[in-house]
Amino acid sequence: MAAKRKSKGAYMISAVAEMYEIHPQTLRLYEREGLLLPSRTEGNTRLYTDEDLERLEFILNLARDLGVNIAGIAIILQMRERMEEMNRQMQSFVEYVRTEMLARFQQNAPGGGAAIVPIRRPAVVTRPTVKKP
Repeated sequence: MAAKRKSKGAYMISAVAEMYEIHPQTLRLYEREGLLLPSRTEGNTRLYTDEDLERLEFILNLARDLGVNIAGIAIILQMRERMEEMNRQMQSFVEYVRTEMLARFQQNAPGGGAAIVPIRRPAVVTRPTVKKP
């Protein structure tokens, strides 16, 4: 499915349509439906970036290979964007927790082995006895 791209840059609608063997009207439809948002020149010519082409490849995979209609593609793209945002938020939270834990550990380290979370009593672990026949 991936078209070979040798350079970074922007591609006109005719070049993209030829690379992916689709009609330019299909690209216009995807733009009307909000699935693709190419930039425009001052003369209003659509320019597709490498990121646009990656998104187009994903769209075409859904449409051609999986038979997903345009409404389904829109929902999948929205869900994908939300998941990516949630992942960014989780990574940010994990980094915040890591920073906080390191800061607390460094505050307590010189004091002679103080724990990050105070332990009130020692834990006792027992092993079950196994009877031999």
